[in-house]
Amino acid sequence: MSIARIIQNAWNRKARWLIVLRPLSWLYRAGFLVNKTLYQHGIKKVYQAPVPVMVIGNITVGGSGKTPLLIHLVRYLQQKQIRVGVISRGYGGHGPFPALVTVDTLPETAGDEPCLIVQSTEAVMTVGADRKAGIELLLQQQPLDLIISDDGLQHWALARQLEWIVVDHNRGLGNQQLLPEGYLREPVSRLDQGTVIEHAVQPQTALNMHLQPGKPYLLNPQTALLNPQFNPHQDYYAVVGIGFPQRFYQTLDSIGIYRFQCHEFSDHYDYEIDDLQFEDENPVITTEKDAVKILPLLKKHPEFSREIWVVPVEAVLSDPCYTLLAQQLSQLGIHIS
Repeated sequence: MSIARIIQNAWNRKARWLIVLRPLSWLYRAGFLVNKTLYQHGIKKVYQAPVPVMVIGNITVGGSGKTPLLIHLVRYLQQKQIRVGVISRGYGGHGPFPALVTVDTLPETAGDEPCLIVQSTEAVMTVGADRKAGIELLLQQQPLDLIISDDGLQHWALARQLEWIVVDHNRGLGNQQLLPEGYLREPVSRLDQGTVIEHAVQPQTALNMHLQPGKPYLLNPQTALLNPQFNPHQDYYAVVGIGFPQRFYQTLDSIGIYRFQCHEFSDHYDYEIDDLQFEDENPVITTEKDAVKILPLLKKHPEFSREIWVVPVEAVLSDPCYTLLAQQLSQLGIHIS
């Protein structure tokens, strides 16, 4: 097991031994505050985009549900005739950057989450560490009313008008310590500076969301007989490479899938075909984010015959989220009818 996985498991358990990493957390905090101060005082330059920017991010390492939220908001705004584009760091992609993401872009180029976003929304999107260059490339494609940044909450080089911060109630804030003693990227006080969206099935606040699983679909239908049917009572290999895999297991439980063997990989993991090989012929079940990585692999190995089922999820927002969004965008001159 890698050191990263050991530490992540310790975060989830709130292991006491993590206190030995506190000096490193102090160094992280000092570096973080110095960098932020340099931007706040104009010593480092902040880029102001010509159109409003909305950041959707979190203060924790690992999954919080922000990508399904972003996908939902893009679709919602598209339905309201708002011209919206998306930018992202493109974590896991190898570029060259900045890169325009299309439905045909491979995850190895742009990263798995950007590919999933574009495949789900067909929105114009660019990726790259240089957000200014990404926005300039984005605006060359078409006029936009709003740019949504996938993550980038701690990217102070980019000015933003709106911030939605997703907090997963199930995972919480752990031991509330900064990296690496805990999994916080910023102090808890950061939540006071943006719009907090609680991710919870039983929320305690008005601004909340939850993930609604959809009907599983077969990623490689050529492996099945005519009209393949999903069987929740089958034994499955749950193959997952996301920041918080326990959420996927909970999703499986919620749709009546109880017989599965867990096979966890690191977030943004680059799959090999051997990762999907097992001793028997039981099918694999996975997330849409993982499926983005797995599908190109299957095309390279047409001999692969094991069924791979994908469980889609849709973000469901509370009504106050839409009300607040309309108010916030109205203040920026963007009106939702």
